[in-house]
Amino acid sequence: MGRKPFDARGIGAPLLIYCTDFLPTGGVAIFRYAHKPAIPRQYLLSLMLLLVVGEARALDRLAIVGGHVVDVVRGEITRDAVVVVQGDRIVSVESGAQAVLPDDVEILDATGTWLIPGLMNMHVHLGLKLPGKMSAELANETEAELALRMAAYAREILHAGVTTIRSPGNSWPPRAPGHEDLALSKAIAAGQAVGPRIFSAGEALVITGGHGSVAGQTHNDGPWELTRAARREISAGASWVKIMISGGVATEGGSIAEALMTPDEIRAVVDAAHRFGARVAAHSGSPGATRIAVDAGVDSIEHGYFLDRPVLRAMRRNGTWLVPTIVVSQPGTRPFFEKIGSPDWYLERLESVGRQHWEALETAIAEGVNIALGTDQLPSEPNDGTTATAREAQYYVAAGMTPLQALQSATIEPARMLGADAELGSIGPGKYADIVAVAADPTADIKALRDIRLVVKGGHVFRSELD
Repeated sequence: MGRKPFDARGIGAPLLIYCTDFLPTGGVAIFRYAHKPAIPRQYLLSLMLLLVVGEARALDRLAIVGGHVVDVVRGEITRDAVVVVQGDRIVSVESGAQAVLPDDVEILDATGTWLIPGLMNMHVHLGLKLPGKMSAELANETEAELALRMAAYAREILHAGVTTIRSPGNSWPPRAPGHEDLALSKAIAAGQAVGPRIFSAGEALVITGGHGSVAGQTHNDGPWELTRAARREISAGASWVKIMISGGVATEGGSIAEALMTPDEIRAVVDAAHRFGARVAAHSGSPGATRIAVDAGVDSIEHGYFLDRPVLRAMRRNGTWLVPTIVVSQPGTRPFFEKIGSPDWYLERLESVGRQHWEALETAIAEGVNIALGTDQLPSEPNDGTTATAREAQYYVAAGMTPLQALQSATIEPARMLGADAELGSIGPGKYADIVAVAADPTADIKALRDIRLVVKGGHVFRSELD
């Protein structure tokens, strides 16, 4: 792409930085510095994020013509449609025969493709560091390096057609002060970085000795400490609060199905979060802990490895969401864990939950539990010949969903879970112009998500492979 200079003199340092190349997926490959600067720490993360801004076409008026628009709410398809976009919003969706194009509009010919809402992934840790070689290689990662890594991931995620994510914990394992995802979300919203819309829980709340804790260290204990921690994350800008109520795969030792957080602790976090209008996500592999969380008003259950029918029926009655992350416990993901050097104990714990996790998903679908797609793997990560996001949706169909239901779980259903369905999750007038084109009808075969041809977010064309 050639040399692209970024002049940082406006932030208090006579520095000129050149980005000499980009990876095919958008990650920055090489930086060259004119000289070694002394940059004030408060500006460093913003500078690092600015360096990974990618190119996108910003069009004031855009008409996407010829594609078949999938109405994920009603399950209907408008064939040979015209979608008119003004700024970052959709103005109209009409059949080609009825459409009248405004003057001075740029035409994007999507003939022969199916237009769906931008995909949404509700379980993404941008700062993920899993046990084994990956953790060892990133053990001394600085905040600036983490910010760069997360920003590069964000660009790859958008390129994969995922226009909105929820971050249920900025990093894994949780760390303080954290909040790089909140900074990245602001940078993306301001046009200073490229990536999906981010709904964040800040840093996950961990109890001493619980999932995500550090051996020998004291974390958050008792209702008052957890209430204070929840308020801290909300004050930092989080719209969700994440709690670890049971054991987990990525923590060595102990049962994954153990109920670790007390009922009083769970209720205290839910009360604190809901008073501020924030929602609560609970990591859980335990039927007992999940039932307590559901009764306490937790908004979503993450993973749900060992959930049984009575608990899932309670979730359906209460409107509690399940974010399955089934992709990480199934055999197709094994090459990913081997690639990052996961230790034997981690792989054994994954294998121990796979069958029951699958049965829990099948039962949740049969019982009509609200399901929003999430992967616990980077949405763009290669998985079984496609991305983790597309593979997760395929698993849902194999477990009992129709292709339309699986598509809904990746679009309108997550938008409902976020309370953002008035603006996100479907293609219609007034909605954000987050649009993905695929080469085949995903309501007939969800594998259509494997072949993305166009990615538009907020009226900006970020990827186009249209003929």
